[in-house]
Amino acid sequence: MNQQINLAIQVLPRAKDIHPYDLVDIAIDVIRKSGVKYLVCPFETVLEGNYDELMKIVKDIHKECYEAGAEEIICNLKIQSNSSKKVEIDDKMKKYRK
Repeated sequence: MNQQINLAIQVLPRAKDIHPYDLVDIAIDVIRKSGVKYLVCPFETVLEGNYDELMKIVKDIHKECYEAGAEEIICNLKIQSNSSKKVEIDDKMKKYRK
């Protein structure tokens, strides 16, 4: 799939000896390094890009978090797509920005 979508991801990792926030920071770093447009929010991070690209990022997040010591990850996703136009973060956020 090649259409531009928005994907909201909430990563809830668990590990015995690592604080969950440290693992969440790793997930956000994977997103940052990907080069896609994103917005970090208190409970989730919203990404903008094509479907396949964003699904690869989800896979990479799991890989990196497990390699860093996560024992379990609950990952909640929300996807907005549109059959006829690009879905953009700014369409939803522009009226709230000062």
